[in-house]
Amino acid sequence: MNTTLDKDARLALILRIEQLNTNSTPKWGKMTVYQMLKHCRMWEEMVLGQTVYKQSFMGRLFGRIALKDMLSDKPLKPSLPTVPSFKIKDTGDTEAEKQRWIALLQQQGRTPGQGFVHPFFGKLTAEQAGQIAYKHIDHHLRQFGV
Repeated sequence: MNTTLDKDARLALILRIEQLNTNSTPKWGKMTVYQMLKHCRMWEEMVLGQTVYKQSFMGRLFGRIALKDMLSDKPLKPSLPTVPSFKIKDTGDTEAEKQRWIALLQQQGRTPGQGFVHPFFGKLTAEQAGQIAYKHIDHHLRQFGV
């Protein structure tokens, strides 16, 4: 399975991210390109341990079951629900947000892999975190056709 811990996979994602611009429109969902970029940047901050979240009650009930599906090779389905902490309503500078996200992805290559607590799935190992991060990024890039 692809992972953001792999340098080549991470570079391929960055090249896809660089294709996004203010005119990019989603194939599904309600997010604008700016909202998606900020959503993914915040997700990356969580992966790197810069922002810490607690596992939700629903996550404690169903997170481990859903994690098995998340770690499969199947791509994520369109229009999955978003964890409330990661719902973005504001607008901003698309290019600046894109560069902040890319910088965080590049940082993954300079810091050893670490686990983190996902608000729904709970505690993840570094390997699980890298796989889910890749799958999450790929999902949103496919959402915007890149």
